[in-house]
Amino acid sequence: MGTPLREVTFVVVDLETTGGVPGAHAITEIGAVKVRGGVVDSEYSTLVNPGAAIPAQITLLTGITNAMVADAPPTEQALAAFLQWAGLQEPATVAVAHNARFDLGHLRGAARALGLDWHEPRVIDTLALARRAWTRTDVPNHKLGTLAAFVGSPTSPAHRALDDARATVHVLHAALEALAPLGVTHLEDLATATDPVPASRRVKSRLADDLPATPGVYQFLSPAGQVLYVGSAVNLHRRVRSYFTAAEKRTKVARMLDTAVAVRVIETPTEVEARVRELRLIAELDPPVNRHSRSPQRRPWLHLVRSPRPRLALTTVLPLEEANSAVGPFPSRSAALQAQRAAESVLRLDPWDGLSSHTVRRDDSPADAEVAARALAGEIDLVALPLLERINALSAAQRYEEAGMWTRRLRALLLGVCRAEKIRPLLTCPQLMAARRRSGGGWELVNVRWGRLAGSAITPPGADPRPMIATVRATAQVVDRPGRVGADTSVEETALLADWVLDAGARLVQVEGLDDDAGSACSNPVSLCWPVGAAARHRRVIEAEV
Repeated sequence: MGTPLREVTFVVVDLETTGGVPGAHAITEIGAVKVRGGVVDSEYSTLVNPGAAIPAQITLLTGITNAMVADAPPTEQALAAFLQWAGLQEPATVAVAHNARFDLGHLRGAARALGLDWHEPRVIDTLALARRAWTRTDVPNHKLGTLAAFVGSPTSPAHRALDDARATVHVLHAALEALAPLGVTHLEDLATATDPVPASRRVKSRLADDLPATPGVYQFLSPAGQVLYVGSAVNLHRRVRSYFTAAEKRTKVARMLDTAVAVRVIETPTEVEARVRELRLIAELDPPVNRHSRSPQRRPWLHLVRSPRPRLALTTVLPLEEANSAVGPFPSRSAALQAQRAAESVLRLDPWDGLSSHTVRRDDSPADAEVAARALAGEIDLVALPLLERINALSAAQRYEEAGMWTRRLRALLLGVCRAEKIRPLLTCPQLMAARRRSGGGWELVNVRWGRLAGSAITPPGADPRPMIATVRATAQVVDRPGRVGADTSVEETALLADWVLDAGARLVQVEGLDDDAGSACSNPVSLCWPVGAAARHRRVIEAEV
């Protein structure tokens, strides 16, 4: 759920300098206060011999003279002692300063110049925090002296490091108290506490208070109960809370957040199941704010029509038995047409409508449907290599516009082949069980049937995963063999599962063989479930050309 601010250690620091640039010879004084839970834990203060003269105007401002720092520890010694005391590398420790860019910049610059270990800490700037907490109607400006007087600090800033740090502590506590009703209550909130989030939106972070810190799907609801937006998260509490505490750059989402009055969640055992459920709910509920990310259900494929005359054609209704000999799906009809033109120009089948005789050189040799079938089924070099030769020849003849045209067509074809290679194994497999080791121990299990998620689970660290594998297999959703691609499962879901199953860290646990009627053999699970990658050999060339 995050670390409450009362458990965070704040190291409030202030520096005095010579006025020079950050480096080994700039710091003249370090003052810092370590506070936790609103109580001062310890303080640190030392003058520093910068190894350089202090200008007179700086002495007038701070009162620190060259004589005062003559016997002070040098920068390296003083800074090393401060860093050891501060413990800025600790995960629940935050560095605080007023105009933090100045103070942290000098600390960082000196540490690097002197070769000291510098662990970049979390930083909160009380100047930015104060601007969020109090407007100009509350205070005339946000200078440290003005704010210290406004919050009633017993210590007044006087351009001496420790006094300024003490005053900054009181400003910090007052600002956090002012921002607490707006949802700044945990360590994780500090990263966005100074973001320009409207107060009316930030206060809605309470909608996440009772949400679990587990994977799942979340739905933002309107006052009328309409689902406005659907998303998925590995940690529901943290993700939903972030909508109200961080600046939102998407205009439609920002408007949705101002309208939403409730959040409904569905917990899932795994992140991949959450993402699948998100896709399904978007397709089912049609939330208005998700429209930009909705995946069309009827994307075109490029396949071979064998009768009455062999030809290439586009279809949005692809029989499952043709999945292993079709290319796609393509993101749009125009992309599919580009791919069709690339393939047709080499395979010498009936051309698409509008192909002029001078566009592609054709001969009178008969169309070879078997070569076309092999190309669509995975031997894409049959098309790619001749087209690359053509592109090179056109480039050599300085016919760059034509070369670019054929490059774009070939690229569209190869990207379609890559998509097909990725999802074919799952589309045509009756049942597949895969496992991935979790970072905290244990296993994440996924059961896929005919390209559709049928079940998932996790096993405890150190436990034998085999009983859970048997349970997931036995309780997985029954999925009948579909008649066509996309009939029961979106191709987007299958692609998402393919990315998970075919990840380098995944292990195939069980693969159920296909019968003869399914159009493929499953005697070799590895060849079934790992794409050949024929198109990938050309992707670098094509992307470099475009």
